[in-house]
Amino acid sequence: MIKLCFYKAEDFEDLTSYDLDEIQSRFTAMPKATLEIIKEKNAGDKFPVSILYQNKAVGFFVLDFGVDKFDLTENENSTLLRSLSINPDYQGKGIGKIAMIALLDFVKDHFPECNEVVLAVNFDNKSAYELYLKCGFEDQGKSREMSKGFQHLLNKKIE
Repeated sequence: MIKLCFYKAEDFEDLTSYDLDEIQSRFTAMPKATLEIIKEKNAGDKFPVSILYQNKAVGFFVLDFGVDKFDLTENENSTLLRSLSINPDYQGKGIGKIAMIALLDFVKDHFPECNEVVLAVNFDNKSAYELYLKCGFEDQGKSREMSKGFQHLLNKKIE
């Protein structure tokens, strides 16, 4: 069973015990580094989320309500999904897909004013791009160039 919950300190060991391969690590920040940045900046507009599989934290992402989202949308009631990773030992089991489908209900339950999730995915990260499309994110043909290459800008409306 897959469940999303706000990150808890007891998830730390599970979420920092895995490494991504060289290709995946080019495209996402690891949970430990992301949590350190959030703590360092005392970022009250960033909400780390653990992905639980059979009550074990096997994945992670952040819902970012800060100003960075405005690089992708003009919608003030949106959130930016960032830093998604799944422990490689649990990849290929559909956990990421189920988590991204469950994301909308999670956002509706915890942030009822939010009506859109936006994200950026590198052109070279084809597996993540395909995952997001399968989960209902839309590619409106917008992109941007960043230090690691061009990124597709995707969005998913919350109704």
